[in-house]
Amino acid sequence: MAIMTSARCRGRHLLGRSAGVRVASHSLPGYYSLMKLAQSRITGQGQVSVPAEVRRRLGLAPGSTIEWDADGETVIVRRAGRYTSEEIHRALFPEGLPAQRSLSGLKEGIREHARRRHARR
Repeated sequence: MAIMTSARCRGRHLLGRSAGVRVASHSLPGYYSLMKLAQSRITGQGQVSVPAEVRRRLGLAPGSTIEWDADGETVIVRRAGRYTSEEIHRALFPEGLPAQRSLSGLKEGIREHARRRHARR
């Protein structure tokens, strides 16, 4: 993000000011204003308030846990425990899908497991 002094910003639309620093809109992608859902500030202690619209969309209430995840240059914030089916699939099968088995092979595996589990010792 380009930070420009007021002398260099003349004639350009400015998005905001903070402590005497201006950010020129031409330094941000064109879709920035269309994609922004909400905005927060970080306190001196590193705390962030979650805007009401974000809380409503994620179904957050006091005491809810959120997760922060990095994906390249993007940070993703989501309600803890909500994963996409693709993320679950990658966690369960990191090397890809297991070999397919026939129905009779699956039934035999279940019978063998039941025999071992309920065998008398």
